[in-house]
Order: sequence, then structure tokens, then C-alpha cells
Amino acid sequence: QRESTQKKTFTSWINSILAKHTPPYVISDLYTDIQQGHLLLDLLEVLSGQHLPREKGFNTFQCRSNIENALTFLKSRSLKLINIHVADIIEGKPSIVLGLIWTIIFHFHIEELARTLACTYNQPSLDCSSAVDSSPKASRSAHKSAKVKERWKMSATKALLLWAKEQCSLHSSIPVTDFKSSWRSGLPFLAIIQTLRPGLVDLEKAKGRSNKENLKEAFKIAELELNIPRLLEPEDVDIMNPDEKSIMTYVAQFLQYSRSLRESEEDVQEKVRDATSWLAAQEEKLAKLLVDTENETYYQKYKVSCILYLTASTKRNYINEWKVKLDQMLPSPLDSIEAWLQEVEHLQAEDLPDLQDPFKAMFALREMIVIFKHLIHQCLLYPMILSQLLEHFTVCRFSNIRFTNSNTFLEYHYGLCSALANEVMSKLNIWDMKYGTKESVESLLEDW
Repeated sequence: QRESTQKKTFTSWINSILAKHTPPYVISDLYTDIQQGHLLLDLLEVLSGQHLPREKGFNTFQCRSNIENALTFLKSRSLKLINIHVADIIEGKPSIVLGLIWTIIFHFHIEELARTLACTYNQPSLDCSSAVDSSPKASRSAHKSAKVKERWKMSATKALLLWAKEQCSLHSSIPVTDFKSSWRSGLPFLAIIQTLRPGLVDLEKAKGRSNKENLKEAFKIAELELNIPRLLEPEDVDIMNPDEKSIMTYVAQFLQYSRSLRESEEDVQEKVRDATSWLAAQEEKLAKLLVDTENETYYQKYKVSCILYLTASTKRNYINEWKVKLDQMLPSPLDSIEAWLQEVEHLQAEDLPDLQDPFKAMFALREMIVIFKHLIHQCLLYPMILSQLLEHFTVCRFSNIRFTNSNTFLEYHYGLCSALANEVMSKLNIWDMKYGTKESVESLLEDW
């Protein structure tokens, strides 16, 4: 029953996303429709806003290529696809397909929404706690990013649960402790609706109704009044042990709705006054820091300023929003370079396993090479930067894997790096300098 519920919920969620696709379309059988690869690519393009490479046909080779492109894209965003292989998706294996779709939902839907709550609830969000630091200590910590991301997954779940508790706490005697049996009565759904849109439900009347009646009303009101797609049915939730992933997917839509609500003018003015007051205080601290670090380098001044701002936990959400907007405001063509560099940083930060088997190490490296080559094909940077990246990748990244049979591994490593280096150099030889000289770019940045 859990598998059936997930298939229905995930299919409905996918259709709500594909409604934004051009042209929009719907799927009927997730296990069958995913086999061609076009569904995955369409879904990821809508969620990421990026154009992904694909084969237009539907033969076996083209379907496999499309699925590989989709998985490569997910890995480039540092997502771990454990035991998810192309062959299993082509066969439409239920457990593999559901696992892949849940990974996409959690990353693009739940994590993105919960990220805005992480600072509020003091969860260890990557955006909230990271700072620019090129020290050896920072380099070592970068290799632990995969573990940090795993902790962040738990934090995203906790942040979403805390948000749901907060909405329900405004209405007494409606406890929420998990994403399972707590929702069986339907009252938490109704309480959240009442908080977001007061007057739509009568909670006192609902307490005297059956679970199925409350669930039916909650799903109906959410669909008609809040325009939230109906991902669940009463019989999916009113059972002994409802599916946690399906309920999380549905509850996240209420959080998404709350993000789109227009704030009252009074609330906006209060936030403006609060932010202005905080900025004034930070300005005084920054002025003092500038005096204290007068004889330091500009980099040291910048680093100290970053630490000052990032330690202000109550305003981290403002800093994160401004940082994202600032990065997006880079003048063209540097805005595209910023997006490309983020993908490269994700790849470089991904931790590699300690593999004793050289053949398993080769397989792991082959996957990394596929991702790396994909990024090279997208690269719009200077040849000098690309060469530095290649050197870093071949020297630093491969040294993280330890092995016992060094001769076999080094022979493979040498051939692999030679082939990759030849491909890169051939590309460098025919590329034009798209952005002119180094001085022209420095001038562009200086004007900005």
C-alpha cells in the first residue's frame, strides 16, 4: 500500500510541475512514462530553469542517453543517487523509480522551501553558515560537504515539521509530532488552512467529525481555495501508518503557498524598520572593524566583515537573500559564469569514498569524469581558468581515493587523464576568446 500511495502522490506532484512546461502535459503511469527519459528531462528543466541536452528520438539508445543526461545533471548538483542505475529506470522498477522521484522532490521542492526556514529555526543550513575562506582548514572542511548535506536533509525535514507545528499551535489541542499518524485525523491540515486563510474552516465543528470527513474537507478546500493540487486521498492518510514521504510532499505545498501570500502593509513596514535598525547597528560594528583592521589587507577586512554578518543569526535570512540577488546582478556575460562556477564548486566539494578495490575506484572516477566532461562542454570561461580546473581535478580530486593495487589503478588513471587532457587541449586550440582580454574583464568588473 505504501508503494501504491507514493506512486499516486508522486505522479500528481509531477503533473503539477509539468503543467508549467511548454507545452504542458500529464502522465498517467509513472513507471512506464519515465522509461523514455524525456519525462525526467522535462521535469528537471522546469524545476531548475536550465536547458538540458537530450536525444529527440525514442529508441533504446536515445532513451538510455536521456536518462543518463538526467542522472548526470542530478549528480552535478551533488545529489547522491544510491543504487539508482539507468537499466533499472528503463525497466521501470518501482522501488528505483520511486526512490529517484523522492530524491528530486526532496531536493527541488522540500529543501528549497525549508531552506528559508532553516535560519528561523536555527537549523544548520549550508547557505546560512558558510563563509568564504581559503585556509587549509576550510579546504579540509569542504571535503566534508557530503556529510553536511546529509545533516541538512534531516534539518530540512525538521524545519518543515517545526513550521507545521507553528501553524497548528495557534489552535489548541492539535498536536503534530511527525509526518505520519499525527495527520490521520485531518485536523492539522484544517488548522494550517485556518492559519493561512482564516475563516475557511470551523475547527470546533471539525473536532466532532470523523477522520475521513475532515481529510476530505481539507483536501477539497486546499484545492479550491488555495489552488494546492490534491496529492492525497482520505484513505491514504486515515490508516495506522500513513506514508511519511507522501505527507511531507503534500504539506510542503502549504508552505509554498504561505511564501506566496502578500504581507500586509503594516507587516512590511515593521520588517523594514526592524531591518533598518539592525543595519544601523551593524554599520557601527563595521566602522569599528575598519578602524581595527586599518593596516590589514583588503581580503582580511572582507573576511572579518563576512564573519560579522554571518554570526548575526537572527538576520541570516536577509543576508542570504541579498547575497543571491547580488550574485544574480553580475553584468553579462559574468552572470552565466557565476552559474557555471556553482556547479563546478558542487563537484569539487563532493566527498569521495575510501575504496580499497581499485576497480570500484575506477568506476567511481568514471562517474566523476562524466560529470566533469559535461561541465567542460558547458564551459564559457577563459582557457586559463579551464586549465587550472583540469589541473586541480586531476591532481587533488583523484588523490582522495586510497587503494591497495596501485599499479592497476595508476595505469588506468594515466590513460584516463591523458585522454581527458587531449580532449581539453583540442578544445582550447579552437576556442575563441569570447570575452576579450583579461584587462577588458577587469574593466567590466570595475565598472560594475
